Amino acid sequence: MAPPVLSTVVPQQGARTGGTPVTLTGSGFGGATAVRFGTTPAASFTVVSATRIDAVTPPGNGTVHVTVSTAGGTSTQPVTFTYVTAALPSVTSVTPDRGPAAGGTPVTLTGSGFGGATAVRFGTTPAASFTVVSATRIDAVTPAGSPGPVAVTVTTPGGTSVPQAPQSYFYYLAQPALSDLSPGAGPAAGGTPVTLTGSGFAGATAVRFGTTPAASFTVVSATRIDAVAPAGSPGPVAVTVTTPGGTSNSLTYTWVSAAVLSDAVPAAGPTSGGTIVTLTGSGLTLTGTVAFGGDSAAFTVVSDTLVTAVSPPGAAGTVAVTVTTPGGTSNGVPYTYVPPPDI
Repeated sequence: MAPPVLSTVVPQQGARTGGTPVTLTGSGFGGATAVRFGTTPAASFTVVSATRIDAVTPPGNGTVHVTVSTAGGTSTQPVTFTYVTAALPSVTSVTPDRGPAAGGTPVTLTGSGFGGATAVRFGTTPAASFTVVSATRIDAVTPAGSPGPVAVTVTTPGGTSVPQAPQSYFYYLAQPALSDLSPGAGPAAGGTPVTLTGSGFAGATAVRFGTTPAASFTVVSATRIDAVAPAGSPGPVAVTVTTPGGTSNSLTYTWVSAAVLSDAVPAAGPTSGGTIVTLTGSGLTLTGTVAFGGDSAAFTVVSDTLVTAVSPPGAAGTVAVTVTTPGGTSNGVPYTYVPPPDI
């Protein structure tokens, strides 16, 4: 069996106190029994594959050769690691300090000792990307994570920053979820109070009906939002909630035009009621009530253009017959109550 071959160590320098995470690349690493910095064993190491080992440096001084040992022998390539004297970096703020668990939030880290930073981690996960703007500022993009707080650390040749709560923590937020909205329909003119229920609503920044913001909304709790529907075009639309944790799934809300009545047949009947009256018009599918004047009537929705109703008892004279849907109350068509003949 040939000895392993060590090609690179990244980073190539770190603090004299040790503790710098490094990645070794090469070949023949399978079954590695030791990683040494000079004559000192690594603080720890993990054989990721036959071509990669992740290790943590032990304390040391100056420039030392790094070697990997396996059953086939010890690497002999002149790969070095340099111990430097430098202050530990320090993270004093993370802005913003919260965002979606899906990651992708641009954040600014402020602090000190950022020069030559080799890693930014959110918990144990490397940042999706980072740029060292100056010795006191790093711009990074959060990786994906699990809901909850994680320590944000910066690693430089001087070592890795020590987390300080709460200033160097980032809080992953769960994505909001919608489970119900009530009512599920209202007039296209808007103005309908709608209650949204679900989870993760804390800190909600927007409620949208399609692409249109709610006329207003109030976060009652993490599981309830009271909103007012905006105006929209008749038809279904997706309702969503947006928080710092992201945008929720959608539920359907339907904007409905007010029903229009064109005729009532027959247009007259006895004051005792009981007459079957056929109402024709449009937008009748979601009829919720039929009224003869101020009196409610039993009814059956036959189609979007036809409703049959049974006239209730009424006083002699003409009243307006109306239907009410989630789109509002229709115009009225006349119906005349006829008294019985005098004998």
